[in-house]
Amino acid sequence: MTATKFVLPESDIPTTWYNVVPDLPKGLPPMLHPGTREPITPADLAPLFASELIAQEFSTERDVDIPGPVLDIYRQWRPSPLVRARRLERDLDTPARIYFKYEGVSPAGSHKPNTAVPQAYYSKLDGVRRLTTETGAGQWGSSLSMACAYFDLECEVFMVRVSYDQKPYRRGLMETFGASVTASPSDRTEAGRAVLATDPDSTGSLGLAISEAVEAALHSGGAARYALGSVLNLVLMHQTIIGQEALAQMGLAGDYPDVVVGAAGGGSNFAGLALPFLRRQLDGGPTARFLAAEPASCPSLTRGSYDYDFGDTAGLTPLAKMHTLGHDFRPPAIHAGGLRYHGMAPIVSALREVDLIEARAVPQTACFEAGVRFARSEGIVPAPESSHAVRVAVDEALRCRETGEEKAILFSLSGHGHFDMQAYIDYFAGKLTD
Repeated sequence: MTATKFVLPESDIPTTWYNVVPDLPKGLPPMLHPGTREPITPADLAPLFASELIAQEFSTERDVDIPGPVLDIYRQWRPSPLVRARRLERDLDTPARIYFKYEGVSPAGSHKPNTAVPQAYYSKLDGVRRLTTETGAGQWGSSLSMACAYFDLECEVFMVRVSYDQKPYRRGLMETFGASVTASPSDRTEAGRAVLATDPDSTGSLGLAISEAVEAALHSGGAARYALGSVLNLVLMHQTIIGQEALAQMGLAGDYPDVVVGAAGGGSNFAGLALPFLRRQLDGGPTARFLAAEPASCPSLTRGSYDYDFGDTAGLTPLAKMHTLGHDFRPPAIHAGGLRYHGMAPIVSALREVDLIEARAVPQTACFEAGVRFARSEGIVPAPESSHAVRVAVDEALRCRETGEEKAILFSLSGHGHFDMQAYIDYFAGKLTD
């Protein structure tokens, strides 16, 4: 029998996360304090993050142990399956071998719990009672809400207004897990009120929602801390459990990827899949091309400048050296709300600067076309964010059809689109634009 799904037992869940920072060819420029513009210290982050998370952000250890209580929760859905997309291969009439690592099997439906669970766990250890955060399309907010429920923490989510309106079921899922959800911009923070004063109909942005969540944590009197779903070193590190599993599963398949593809908004899903393969390459192992798929309407890697910029709109966060469109950039209201971020993770940006990764910017309607094609061949409806990776993987496979190359293509299907069906309804109705 020809295998389609490659599954690891629970006993093979990785017990460490991979930290790429010590392996970066040119190192990583330090984050800067928003007031002094001097390199930040762990003490500067203490009002925002749990102590162990701060230690991980500054860590220079290659391998960081995953705590037992986190592994216990991971076992609900990890290891996630690696699937050979044989029907998609036939539909494309390509000699390429296409694999996808499916993160939609998590209870929240995406890869985001991989970092939400440890962030909630370490916050609980520090005696934190509430976590504040932002969310775009809702995958991150759903995941942190779930993680907070596991550890009996309150969760306060500022959801970008356009997604708050577009995706009521994501909002309902967060509330089911016990979170409070507020549309951003809101009148609950100075940052939100400032935007509403000039633009009462603002659709919001991830940068602005971050400002509101950070402000809420800082003004909590010490009761709350802030949690971030992408961009930070520690978040990318937590997500490497994806690529570590995929390495082992590609071994089960007797194959190795020539091309690795992931959607990139802040960079955590792409990095989570790519970095363990890059580690092997840097250690003298097989080589691959790493393609970050970003929206053409928010193209930080392909059109942004590599410079220091704030991670949020109001300038409350440290400045990071990253590819950025400017912290005041407000992306169009595309359905892939999780990719509507002005900047890119410093790690991903640094790798792009030394040409270890590539980037592709893809328009919205082309992504939905690929998502529908994938759904009709493989039976899984991709989240709008994930459809960006599908699009680039399909394009690579079609290129193989033209050249006759029998490449192995691996992409991350970062989540399902079951709460995003309005986006597909709009696509079929011809309402989506690029």
